[in-house]
Amino acid sequence: MERFWTIVRKEYYHIMRDYRTLAIIIVLPTFLLILLGYGVSGESNNIRLAVADLSKTDESRRYLEYFTASEQFSYDYDVLSEAEILDLIDREQVSAGIYIPVNFGSDLAAGRSTAVQFYVNGSDPAEAQTANLKLETIAQVATQYILTEQLEDNAAQLGISGLQLPVQTYTKTLYNPDGKNKIYMIPGLTAMVLQVQALLLTALAIVREREQGTMEQLVVTPIRSWELVLGKIIPYLVVGVLNTIMTLLVAIYMFGIVIQGSFWLLVLLSSIFTLGSLGMGVMISNISRTQMQAMYLAVGIVLIPAIILSGLMFSRQGMPLVTYWFSELLPITHFLVIIRGIMVKGTEFAFMWGSIRSLIILSILYFAASVATFRKRL
Repeated sequence: MERFWTIVRKEYYHIMRDYRTLAIIIVLPTFLLILLGYGVSGESNNIRLAVADLSKTDESRRYLEYFTASEQFSYDYDVLSEAEILDLIDREQVSAGIYIPVNFGSDLAAGRSTAVQFYVNGSDPAEAQTANLKLETIAQVATQYILTEQLEDNAAQLGISGLQLPVQTYTKTLYNPDGKNKIYMIPGLTAMVLQVQALLLTALAIVREREQGTMEQLVVTPIRSWELVLGKIIPYLVVGVLNTIMTLLVAIYMFGIVIQGSFWLLVLLSSIFTLGSLGMGVMISNISRTQMQAMYLAVGIVLIPAIILSGLMFSRQGMPLVTYWFSELLPITHFLVIIRGIMVKGTEFAFMWGSIRSLIILSILYFAASVATFRKRL
């Protein structure tokens, strides 16, 4: 054990001797979460809207009120033709447009069907999908109210009162009733920031010893492989736990995220995730000959797949079988289920056991692989 604690002290002194590096290690994850958190947590409200209301009737004005009454759309331009709407969209002045024909009011008054044209800027697929969904949802609600009014008017003419729709549906959204993007994305960004730091810190550890020539001193010592690897990981694990607590506090007090489950359970499971990420980093460092190789392997094999395949930004359900099972080998895939379950849903330990078990197994396997790939030779 004395050999093991000697390596721990060596890594501790390496971290503490350069206060600028220490400050970066401590502050950078929190800074990244703040910077990226504000970047991705913005809501798509007040979508800029241009309207060409050629009907100019009470019916058309009431119809438009459904779109402008909330904060979903900002009524920025009142134009006179379809061409003007298209011109505003071409010049990126608006993101959507509504064209109401001249006969809109007269058709509704006569009980006839009418049409309204929506325009959406599709150059940004994400924004276009959001705008299109909101337009169609509000349009369905408006159409339902108009239909109800027409039925009530017809029923009144026939002497029928108390007319109601045959089926009324109500939707109750759980966990995130306001649909705030930050409640879903901040936990994912927290996991990603912890992954990046843990992986890069240790991915350069062994290969740095080789390049600096200090590996020679370790080769001639009787230290075992597991003692060296664990001794290098422990100080960074302590740093990782500290960063976990700091990033969670940022999520709570700066972004207003309410952790629905146990705070300390999340810290504990984050430590297991950090241990697995550190093991991956040491394994990459062991098989690399230069720091540049280690950096490319860390980014290309782990970090980029972690962003795309883990479920951070895109659902894993529609993935091909090969990429789906590759993502199962990434600790962050299982940790995302855990951190979102605890922070958003308040999920208890027993209901997350499948993901927790996978995370523990992967952490052990990557630590074992980091030991197996280390050789006491230059």
